[in-house]
Amino acid sequence: MIIEIKLPVQYQEEQLMNRISREAKLPRGKIREYRILRRSLDARKKPELYYVMKIAVNEGTSYEPKVSPRFSRMVPEELRRRVYIAGAGPAGLFAALALTEAGVPVTVLERGHDVDKRTEDAARFFETGELNPHSNVQFGEGGAGTFSDGKLNTRTTDPDGLNQKVLYEFYKAGAPEEVLYDARPHVGTDVLAVVVKSLREKIISGGGEFRFSSCVADVSTEDGKLAGIFVKNTDDPDAAYEFLPADVLILACGHSARDTYRMLFSHGIVMQEKPFAAGIRIEHPQEMITKAQYGTPEKATDAASYMLTAKAGDGRGVYSFCMCPGGYVVNASSEPMRLAVNGMSYSGRDSRNANSGIVVQVSPSDYPGEGPLSGIRFQEEMEERAYRAAGGRIPVQCYGDFRDNRMTEAFGNVLPEMKGAYAFGNLREVLPEVISRAILDAMPVFGKKLRGFDREDAVMSAVESRTSSPVRIVRDERGESSLSGLYPAGEGAGYAGGIVSSAIDGIRTAAHVIDRILSGTNEGRDS
Repeated sequence: MIIEIKLPVQYQEEQLMNRISREAKLPRGKIREYRILRRSLDARKKPELYYVMKIAVNEGTSYEPKVSPRFSRMVPEELRRRVYIAGAGPAGLFAALALTEAGVPVTVLERGHDVDKRTEDAARFFETGELNPHSNVQFGEGGAGTFSDGKLNTRTTDPDGLNQKVLYEFYKAGAPEEVLYDARPHVGTDVLAVVVKSLREKIISGGGEFRFSSCVADVSTEDGKLAGIFVKNTDDPDAAYEFLPADVLILACGHSARDTYRMLFSHGIVMQEKPFAAGIRIEHPQEMITKAQYGTPEKATDAASYMLTAKAGDGRGVYSFCMCPGGYVVNASSEPMRLAVNGMSYSGRDSRNANSGIVVQVSPSDYPGEGPLSGIRFQEEMEERAYRAAGGRIPVQCYGDFRDNRMTEAFGNVLPEMKGAYAFGNLREVLPEVISRAILDAMPVFGKKLRGFDREDAVMSAVESRTSSPVRIVRDERGESSLSGLYPAGEGAGYAGGIVSSAIDGIRTAAHVIDRILSGTNEGRDS
């Protein structure tokens, strides 16, 4: 039996059971078990806040997903051969998980360090400015999402049950049960570190192996097919490249692997320019956001979030991106002399500020002239200006000063919550004018939608340039690129936009590889 109920957010178990009994028309003693299928927050009558819940009564407590048969096949032992995966972000991890569940051995090659050492690398960078270009906020076990708010919601259409599979795997790996049913689940960067280690252990127990500090630096081809890969030890720049014969490579390298894009381009692999978005991060007091969204912060059970959209005067879309309640702005740089920012939060979402990207749609018409890699150069130029704007520290500016195009001399009542050193800089000199103008058009609109959003002392920082890949590696209906045997996957390939969608794309890519293996041939398109 499926019922729907509504309860105050600070409900007690006794209230929940009484409501289930009433709506299900069952005495309490007849309720053997229940399972929350969906829970969302209703703040329409703020400050009174309610959870709207869909609940299964007496239908079992297991959340184990039912996926389409295509994603639960086994490969016969005589057909099994090792598959290489470049990248240990969500796409790479879930491709590896799906393959090992099918009996296929995998080797995951990750240019960065394991998540524990990577966390140390990032902390050292925040504290000293000493950047490891291969192990940082962008690169390393868990991918860029590891240093984020850890949002697990997605808009991906899911007829095969893969969304629930991803959430279930996160739950089994250490995420709280709420990720299985909350409308906007999140885990935070501290929990993500636990989850990715557990996923690694599961993959290893299924026959997989991990090689950290191992970057796929080049590929070898024969007659339009993958013949092998060259692996670089990123901890030893003097080490010779290692050649590994390989006829299948899942490329899940992430949206910041610019050297990989350029390597693929040199081999003539077909890629396309792709629209993306760029802008700034903005910080407000979390208490202000929670009050604006919920009315009375004391009645909230979690720090409030927001989603904002507007149209600039030239028709460009402007929107909030990767909003982090109770979070931190992070120096997310991965290259020397270039600076990018992102947002992250811990599971408690308990810092004093909320932050979000405020980003503007840009398209290939904004950066013409360099073919499919022109968007990368557009990003790099902004990041170089951001680095110079505050001498290598995160450049910050109050909104009122950004609007008036002047340097900030002192903060108001909003003080930054940041991971990494910061200093005043003029963000108008960092952003292209079309992006600055679009943000200025949108801010008063956002102020009307969310009271106080356009306050003079809101703290802005730049540059938010890594919202998504500016490149799409073209693939066919079988998941292959123009190089047979090379399977692009995830956000870096241009086919996903977050942790869950990337993980789903990794599972789907693994299914394409299994199709290839089950065909009994190494010939890819010739099969």
